[in-house]
Amino acid sequence: THTPNQALRKSRIRVNSHVKRTSPFFQIISRMMTILGGCLFLSAAFAETPRSGPSVDFSHGPLKVSENHRFVVHEDGTPFFYLGDTAWELFHRLNREEAERYLENRRQKGFTVIQAVVFAELDGLDTANAYGDNPLVNNNPAQPNEAYFKQVDFIVNKAKEKGIFIGMLPTWGDKVTKAWGKGPVIFNPDNARIYGRFLGLRYKNQPNIIWILGGDRNADGVEETWRAMSRGLQEGDGGIHLITYHPQGALSSSKWFHNDEWLAFNMLQSSHDRFDNPNYRMITEDYNREPVKPCLDGEPRYENHPVNWKPENGWFNDFDVRQGAYWALFAGAFGHTYGCHDIWQMMAPGRAPISSARNNWYDVLDLPGAWDMTHVRNLIESRPFLSRVPDQSLIAEGQSEGSGHIQATRGDGYAFVYIPAGTPVTIQLGKISGGKVMAWWYDPRKGTASLIDSFADSGMRRFDPPGPEKRGNDWVLVLDDASKNFPAPGQAGKEG
Repeated sequence: THTPNQALRKSRIRVNSHVKRTSPFFQIISRMMTILGGCLFLSAAFAETPRSGPSVDFSHGPLKVSENHRFVVHEDGTPFFYLGDTAWELFHRLNREEAERYLENRRQKGFTVIQAVVFAELDGLDTANAYGDNPLVNNNPAQPNEAYFKQVDFIVNKAKEKGIFIGMLPTWGDKVTKAWGKGPVIFNPDNARIYGRFLGLRYKNQPNIIWILGGDRNADGVEETWRAMSRGLQEGDGGIHLITYHPQGALSSSKWFHNDEWLAFNMLQSSHDRFDNPNYRMITEDYNREPVKPCLDGEPRYENHPVNWKPENGWFNDFDVRQGAYWALFAGAFGHTYGCHDIWQMMAPGRAPISSARNNWYDVLDLPGAWDMTHVRNLIESRPFLSRVPDQSLIAEGQSEGSGHIQATRGDGYAFVYIPAGTPVTIQLGKISGGKVMAWWYDPRKGTASLIDSFADSGMRRFDPPGPEKRGNDWVLVLDDASKNFPAPGQAGKEG
């Protein structure tokens, strides 16, 4: 699977990024790049090359919260990068062949979590799945329909084969508190616990499950129903799988459940406004809470979604989803979730479009924003990310608000600065280890890195991103401790 621009990108002359930096050849190339303004590219990863092998290696054991409570790791301490996709209607609307097609596409792009709902939003109780099966007998949570759950089993197993976690929502929120949507409300604390225990037992031995309660709803007044469901899940699976909560827009799970022991990490929904809920602010609020818990944006701007739900405002594009990802991650999120408006609802001929959806799901699997998430993961995993912290003190001059907001983060021997609009930025050096810095531009659209220069790690230095000052000309400035000999930014699988 490739975007139309891949043939053009393949034709570019690239310099292998693993050339040893101390070699005479590398020194010559470095000087050439400095003279040419960094126009020769060191390829960090082939821009749209599908990944080989499973997206996650389950042999590292189940997931747990890291010792510093900022990240999620495997049982043996191996870092886990949560790269999610919203496929809310996956269990409900796709047949087995379609589900495998979707999962394989996401595996190739390096997605590690697929968020999907058992009792789906779009009339998930009363409209049957692709095989004519409803999830419950008489809409009774204590009477699951085995035929329906065999389809869920198939998808879970297929995801496992591909090294992908299922972020499984037991139900969409309208079955607990209607607020809007079709419902009906079927849950109370008693049957929520019974249903949770059923799910926990059924998937106890599956290594690729993350539980996500909520489903786009405010929990006010129904907190005990969700708590009962969480107790049931833990009784069933022995507490082996992590649990979080997916709230409605502009809210976070921390509003109700931050102090609950079952909540492993906070999930917020920055939603589908352009600037009303900048997710770096929401992440910062959760990042600073005590007790410390990991956090992420589980539903940001969807690619191909009408801005503020109104087509006359335009449509969110690849830049919008990239900006949401880098803003959140550099503000302290341990992972991020992508979404495409046509895919979450699995839009297809004969289905009524929700919120002005324009395309069939299978026609938009390869939108540029989805490939951009591959580049996000590659960048994060090319450096030791369990030490990463947000650090806005790196930005000495050039900060702005709104769409131009610059977000910075640093880790063990490196710093990343996201610049969304091609504007110059002055960096306060001396924030990372080592006496010498190697600076790069990382192109978040292509997953390529260009060397800028190396210099002493002291004082302040101005950096001018390539190209014009305009919205969407976004770049990541990468500053490395030269003594670490890191690979080129985005060369996946070398660090972590």
